Amino acid sequence: MPLAKPEPQDEKSFHSEVVKLAKRNGWHSYHVFDSRKSAAGWPDLVLVRERVIFAELKTDDGQLTADQLNWRDWLLAAKQEWHLWRPSMWAEIERILR
Repeated sequence: MPLAKPEPQDEKSFHSEVVKLAKRNGWHSYHVFDSRKSAAGWPDLVLVRERVIFAELKTDDGQLTADQLNWRDWLLAAKQEWHLWRPSMWAEIERILR
């Protein structure tokens, strides 16, 4: 049974909803709790099940930083699965995390 589309406007609430969905679907998640001690631009979530997903979470109008773009490019060049997810993409996020 799909979760209802979340209505959060801020990235922190959206992050929480994505983690709940991932856990419900059997994904293990890792995210940094204090980005000040992490590499600049590192993706918000790393999800592991039968594959590894790197996900950057943004509000619907949030923009990627130069460092986030670099990590995206490096991960994609290494043939890793990287996604930019926004609240308006909830149906797609549900599909990917099934």
